[in-house]
Amino acid sequence: MAKRSPRRGLGCLVVILLLVLAVAGAGWLSFYRNWTGPGPAKHPTAVVVPPGSSLAAAARELEKQGAVRSTTGFLRFARHFGTPGPIRAGEYEVAPHMSARDILDLLQSGRTVQRLVTVPEGMPAIEVYERLMGEKLLTGRIAAPAEGSVLPGTYSFQRGEPRAAVLKRMQQAMTKALDQLWMTRKADTVVNSKEEAVTLAAIVEKETSVPAERPMVAGVYSNRLRKGMRLQADPTIIYPMTQGKPLGRRIKLSEVRAVNDYNTYAMAGLPKGPITNPSRESIAAVLAPATTDALYFVADGKGGHVFATDLKDHNANVQRYYNLRKAQGAR
Repeated sequence: MAKRSPRRGLGCLVVILLLVLAVAGAGWLSFYRNWTGPGPAKHPTAVVVPPGSSLAAAARELEKQGAVRSTTGFLRFARHFGTPGPIRAGEYEVAPHMSARDILDLLQSGRTVQRLVTVPEGMPAIEVYERLMGEKLLTGRIAAPAEGSVLPGTYSFQRGEPRAAVLKRMQQAMTKALDQLWMTRKADTVVNSKEEAVTLAAIVEKETSVPAERPMVAGVYSNRLRKGMRLQADPTIIYPMTQGKPLGRRIKLSEVRAVNDYNTYAMAGLPKGPITNPSRESIAAVLAPATTDALYFVADGKGGHVFATDLKDHNANVQRYYNLRKAQGAR
């Protein structure tokens, strides 16, 4: 019987070892290429995971957007090496060359892209409508919201979200804020309902851009309402003509005398509804106005106002304001 050569046996062991190393190397290379190593995305890539999506559906979207090399490979490694837990719906930004492992962690983390739309204090309903309709990442159509129904602020949204859903959040925020503030109202407030509070707050909002002045302006209008005086608020003249947008010129005498449901120069009491979307602070000012005897105010030329308790002092303040404008070259 022939004896096996030691060299031949050693050669077989070397071959087997090389095969094992080759298989292990191939496995490690596949693991690195498809799981822990740099991914194929060359640029920041937006990936949307709709509500209720499975990991498989998300993987198909990732492959479609070029964020992973293959759906099958991603799922195989995710199931064997990924952390347990569901993925979360939303829009995600996959960074350039993000690994499949890190992408799974991202989808499970819920760290979605934060897209924001802002409604500034005092933005009228028509401009809220235009802003939402102009946001190209939102979907669907809406009608212009009721004036005074939206709480100014910054709201997050997701790509593809219906405009109606974003508007609903804005209106729910106003309802919640108004309910909370109504509970803090002073016993002698001149408004008799939440609707009246928003209507008067909208005038306060448009009359001053200085936050600290809101309670004082609210105090003046509260005094005038108690005495049955006309509010004589310029923004109420403009609203029927522009729906709250800037007029772009001085108000005409014929417009001051115009009789309608908003012009507080031609009517006593509150207008028939809000002339803009007031801030939380303006609503609070109306419900708890400053205690004052003032009945008049006029711009001071520096961004604020000068207040007066009688017409004589008010007229003097008005003349000073006109003199200041004249000195500055204003017409």
